[in-house]
Amino acid sequence: MKSPNDFKVALKEWASVCAALGDGRQIILLRKGGIYESAGEFEIEHRRFLLFPTYLHQNAEMLKSSEHAALTPVKAEPDKIIISLAGTITDVIPMVNRRTMDALDDQYIWGPKLIDMRFNYRPENPLYLLLVRAYRLESVEIITNTPAYAGCKSWVPLDRPVETKDATPVLDDAEYSHRTRMIVQRLASM
Repeated sequence: MKSPNDFKVALKEWASVCAALGDGRQIILLRKGGIYESAGEFEIEHRRFLLFPTYLHQNAEMLKSSEHAALTPVKAEPDKIIISLAGTITDVIPMVNRRTMDALDDQYIWGPKLIDMRFNYRPENPLYLLLVRAYRLESVEIITNTPAYAGCKSWVPLDRPVETKDATPVLDDAEYSHRTRMIVQRLASM
């Protein structure tokens, strides 16, 4: 992964979605804004970040049935967080209506209930589709989950930086370019 060689900020995302990014099944994220974000809107504060897997709010009803077997429900976030991925936002696309997500149905693991929820929550705020290139860290980093990381917020500054110098892309350049072009073309045809 290109510089900087270490990151000290992470983007919180469901563990199931982190897994899909980590094995190349998904290259998109949706963002509108967390409860604790400035003005309630998501801001792209960082184009490069670590992925911080979260567990508490993910549930089977919000995922496609193909993802249910891998989901382990929890009552609390774990004491230790395993950081194994970094990401780079390559494109930001405002989503204009629900139909646009239907055109990308084979590109994500979310179920219809989650997509509807994202569009319906604070409808006055735009919903953004982020194209994210994921990178596997050379070695996983285990961090203590502190109260500072808790809450409905997208970005969390970490207590210490995590080395990303030798991270490798999940998808090679040709495959990532192909997938991004295909997504952009589908959205343009809507």
